[in-house]
Amino acid sequence: MRMRCIDTRHKGREKVIGCWEVDGVLIDPGPGITERTLLDELGAGYEPRAILLTHIHFDHAGATGSLLRRWPSVPVYVHERGAPHMLDPSKLLASAGRLYGGEEGLRELWGEFVPVPEANLRVLTGGETVEGFQVDYTPGHASHHVCYFHEASGVAFVGDMGGARIPPHAFTVAPTPPPDIDVAAWHASIAAIRAWQPVALGLTHFGEAPATQLDVCAQALDEQVALEAETDEAGFVAAMDERIRAHCGEDADAMIQATPLDQLHMGLARWRKKFGGA
Repeated sequence: MRMRCIDTRHKGREKVIGCWEVDGVLIDPGPGITERTLLDELGAGYEPRAILLTHIHFDHAGATGSLLRRWPSVPVYVHERGAPHMLDPSKLLASAGRLYGGEEGLRELWGEFVPVPEANLRVLTGGETVEGFQVDYTPGHASHHVCYFHEASGVAFVGDMGGARIPPHAFTVAPTPPPDIDVAAWHASIAAIRAWQPVALGLTHFGEAPATQLDVCAQALDEQVALEAETDEAGFVAAMDERIRAHCGEDADAMIQATPLDQLHMGLARWRKKFGGA
């Protein structure tokens, strides 16, 4: 069995975004801007048997359509809520452009986002078994998030639902960008992942983590919710920056690049307005 986390070295920095390769399957190939690094690591002539997306955010799925120009027959698995945006990313690009400074800002940070042909899409709802992985619908970070449990290894590939953790540091940030953070759903999804009884987790940000990372993520999420409730954006960003630098040392900038601090606040503030903090 082959399993590895490929460091795509986003903007030249290590341990920001990882693409998992498991027995010929790619999980979250990363953004378009890191496609060349991914291909170099995979090697000449490589072609996966499938691409599995946990969700469609740029840092996880942005390179997918571009990669299919090279691999036109490879199937792409994605939740039913995310599939229309992979087919036609115009609404996704317009929404994200408001966060990242328009089309120019998007391209500078994430690269090109190419539509995925309908023939390649394999639409998931949760509960399936595909390519040797069990699938569960796991909203919380995003309304279209799924996780994959690799039965042969016992590893659960959890996208952003297990938080961001930059090895060797255990300190964890719960990625809470807008637009559809749902704290209650996130806790329920953690319980669903835990029910698989994984031996380890595969994180996009970054690498392998022990299964106890689920509890660490839940605690980090609750701490960030409490911090957002008691301070404004500037205070939240300053406090998170201080915590990250205290716990992550020289890897602090990698964590902040993976989890932009203003977006953590924006996502939680939007959740609080929508759900009343319940």
